[in-house]
Amino acid sequence: MKVILLQEVENLGKEGDVVEVKKGYARNYLLPRKLAIEANRGTVTQIEALKKKRAIREAKELEEIRELQKKIDGLVLEFSKKAGKTGKLYGSVTSREIAEKISQVVGTDLDRKYLELEEALKEIGEYPVKVNLGKGIYATVQVKIREEEVPEEAEEY
Repeated sequence: MKVILLQEVENLGKEGDVVEVKKGYARNYLLPRKLAIEANRGTVTQIEALKKKRAIREAKELEEIRELQKKIDGLVLEFSKKAGKTGKLYGSVTSREIAEKISQVVGTDLDRKYLELEEALKEIGEYPVKVNLGKGIYATVQVKIREEEVPEEAEEY
């Protein structure tokens, strides 16, 4: 049975796609949940409307991602951490900390999963970190880690 998907269905297709499914799957799952409609001559216009709607939505999402890329690209983030004499940190700068700092600066929530950081940063220095924003769009932030200054009174003990 041919159906037109009204929204994205996992492992089946995206909104506006015409797919072939078994009759029982269509009658018992897709049609009652309004995930699809039966494909026939009259629904061709609906397919076109759904595809236009999807194209507009995808273009809007792409524009939002590009705006976010402009905000994030070239950003310099500074972290102060306690470190030993060799420059090794007591602890590390994690992807979660970097994502939180980007979110504060940009004003948009950014999940740490978007950062392409193989492991936490554990030494003083500067590191470029790639941010995968989706749809093949990347931004790069510069992470600077410097040693935290210890007040002089604390050193006397």
